[in-house]
Amino acid sequence: MKTGIIIPCYNEENRLNVNAFINFIKEENDYHLCFVNDGSKDNTIDVLMKIQAVDTKKVSVIDIKKNSGKAAAVRAGARYLHSRSDIKFIGFIDADLSTDFEDFNGLLKTLKTNKELSFVFGSRAKNASDMIRKNGVRAMISKAINILIVFILGLSIHDTQCGAKVFKADLVPVIFNQNFFSRWLFDVEMFIKMKRHFGKAEIMNKIYEQPLQRWVHMEDSKLGIKDALEIPYRLVSIWFNYNILQNLNFT
Repeated sequence: MKTGIIIPCYNEENRLNVNAFINFIKEENDYHLCFVNDGSKDNTIDVLMKIQAVDTKKVSVIDIKKNSGKAAAVRAGARYLHSRSDIKFIGFIDADLSTDFEDFNGLLKTLKTNKELSFVFGSRAKNASDMIRKNGVRAMISKAINILIVFILGLSIHDTQCGAKVFKADLVPVIFNQNFFSRWLFDVEMFIKMKRHFGKAEIMNKIYEQPLQRWVHMEDSKLGIKDALEIPYRLVSIWFNYNILQNLNFT
């Protein structure tokens, strides 16, 4: 059985480390890479097809024609991988490899070793390594945002937004059964859905936040400072949708 890795891509033509992905494909036989082109306006799809051509059995490419956001891209990849009979674990990483394959392997090892766990995610905040490098302004904004996220979730999590996560494939119907409300803050929604599924008393036994050894902020990030300043409003919208609107729909 293999582990599927989703790599959401939007205008990544000049940021994709093609050689790193090709080397990984050639060296590893227990993984299947699933690139999702999220309506890129550049030649990202051509780069992805070049990577896939190295070994079509180890690489899939999903081409979403209209840009729909990272949430939709990850959801498309997860649902595709879940439909395959050879995939037992599913995860995702950022296309710029800000979290590298070595750290992802560490997350997967933890998930496989601890049978109680269903979901393991990287953390740039919990016991942070000296190799975790963030832009200073972003670091301050992240800390403020995380306080609000912890309040909304009611869970002691240091970093929900890290782009490296891995989980058992049987969680796909729980997490990805419906569209996400947010294009970018879907990670928060993932935890909300798992909390409802496992229950507040049990969820912390099912998830594990693992410190990363390395993470580097890439300056060409798609999420700008303006977007970051809008995050509190978007988080409140998520809280409202899950705690007010959905409860009204059930009554």
